[in-house]
Amino acid sequence: MTYTTKSAYVTPLRPGVTLNPDKKSIAAIVWAPFAGSIEIETHNEQRFPLGKSSYGCWENHNIALKAGDLYHIVIDGEKKLPDPASLSQPEDVHGPSQVTDLNTHQWEDHNWKGIPLHKQLIYELHPGTFSSGGNFRGIIDGLDYLVGLGINTIEIMPVAQFPGERNWGYDGVYPFAVQDSYGGVSGLQELVDACHSKGIAVILDVVYNHLGPEGNYLNEFGPYFTDKYKTPWGQAINFDDAWCDGVRNFFIENALMWIRDFHIDGLRLDAVHAIKDFGANHFLAELKEAVEEQSKTSGRYHFLIAECDLNDVRYLNPFQKGGYNMDAQWCDEFHHALHALVTRESTGYYADFGGIGPLTRSFNNGYVYDGIYSPHRKKVFGSKTTGQPGHKFVVFSQNHDHVGNRMLGERLSALISYEMQKVVAAACILSPFTPLLFMGEEYGERNPFLYFTSHKDPRLIEGVREGRKKEFKDFMKDREPPDAQSEATFQESKLTPQNQWDSKQEVMFRWYQLLIQMRKTQDLWHNGVRDHMVAEKLTDSVLEVTGKTTNKTFRILFNFGSGEFEYQTVSVKKILLNSASPQWDGKTNNEDLARIEKKIIVPGESVIMFY
Repeated sequence: MTYTTKSAYVTPLRPGVTLNPDKKSIAAIVWAPFAGSIEIETHNEQRFPLGKSSYGCWENHNIALKAGDLYHIVIDGEKKLPDPASLSQPEDVHGPSQVTDLNTHQWEDHNWKGIPLHKQLIYELHPGTFSSGGNFRGIIDGLDYLVGLGINTIEIMPVAQFPGERNWGYDGVYPFAVQDSYGGVSGLQELVDACHSKGIAVILDVVYNHLGPEGNYLNEFGPYFTDKYKTPWGQAINFDDAWCDGVRNFFIENALMWIRDFHIDGLRLDAVHAIKDFGANHFLAELKEAVEEQSKTSGRYHFLIAECDLNDVRYLNPFQKGGYNMDAQWCDEFHHALHALVTRESTGYYADFGGIGPLTRSFNNGYVYDGIYSPHRKKVFGSKTTGQPGHKFVVFSQNHDHVGNRMLGERLSALISYEMQKVVAAACILSPFTPLLFMGEEYGERNPFLYFTSHKDPRLIEGVREGRKKEFKDFMKDREPPDAQSEATFQESKLTPQNQWDSKQEVMFRWYQLLIQMRKTQDLWHNGVRDHMVAEKLTDSVLEVTGKTTNKTFRILFNFGSGEFEYQTVSVKKILLNSASPQWDGKTNNEDLARIEKKIIVPGESVIMFY
């Protein structure tokens, strides 16, 4: 191992146990800087010692194990633990690790190059609740449905091994292991290959800001965590304290594994504001450099999307401007502005929003708070987004967080009218940003998406229950939050099969199809549209978005109020969208919209698009 100042290692070492090219033996690399000895113990209690090398690593490149064998790592001859870089945990998080061959799948996606972000229409899904089967196979069976909807990118919530069979995925404790109950390594590889064959890119949600509490043995091996900072989940991961190079290498190698061995197109990085790094070369910048190198090797487009609530363009800025060069970021403030407008909720962070003004600002800037005073935070907040292309902001009207972190997991379909759902869908999909849908919204799913777990530790189970009661004490009144540990909570969160939809859900699905087709076919959205789309507040409930191409001026009128709005116009050549028309279960034909000369009538709770 050779040290360098640019990154932790010139030739990064892949941690864990991996098969040698001959597949007759394995190589083991364990980072444990304070250990006196490290051994691999097989299922029949045979032990193989590892030799101490550089920078806290232990290595042995010729261990007599084969794919499928179970093993433990033994520290100082006494502590027998699973491998922190395990590729498979068939007996759950406390059981032995399993030697796994990542190269048995016969890939068919040889001609796949990826999909640029500005062309992506993202569909976020949870592997356990998207289908009745609750696994990768269920997603494969649903790909034709997604193609029919018009989706070209799926974003999979985290699949790193977590305790039990039910979890959102953010309690994962083995970053390199694919959740066994979903289908493990082979199941995920088959899913990605199937997606690429259908023209669908794959984003995987990964968590590099914390690990779950149950089955987390990292601290037994070395200083993976630091007391320098605190996060909502406790100790911060050690990205800039003593011995941090081994930790940085661990997570960078994890990211490269998903891209290289699973052909994942992009990673969504959870809550990067909780990645605490004040070193000269931020972890995210180093990660992006590594991903760019892998893209050059593979000849494919790979990208990183950061979830961040700091409104800081440093995450998006290129390296030469001192940025971390993320390809895009989740834009929560678009959601907050839209949600507060249509629901009129004003508690918590929604207190900074409400009315049509914040949504207008978000349409024009991405961020709402871009260097202006935030009453909720009681300080000036955010930075200007000038020069940032629209596709770098991923926007949504719903996602797992903003639905599932409600006490009852209500989707927008339970909070707003049917007509307003159509307006909200258009605001997201026809925005100048990269749109993301949350599974089920495309037909107005009525089942909730609740928080669910399947922990084994009784104290942790009770702690989650009490924590949620405390979190929602101001909302509970005479009821309690659904029990996250109950299987019924998980089952209640599953999507409704298409053959059980009612007529309104079928119409809503066709409306989403139309919006997606509009975004794909109209040249307004072809090359990144932020610079030639402008939003303007017309009234306290009406928003106009004007978009110009070389030969057309498009206008989209969003009426978030209940009453009609008269819009003065010189001419209307063609009406492209009318959510209030009878074909969308409305009552206003296109001819009725222009019943007054040089005016167009926009019905309450509707969206009209024309040129």
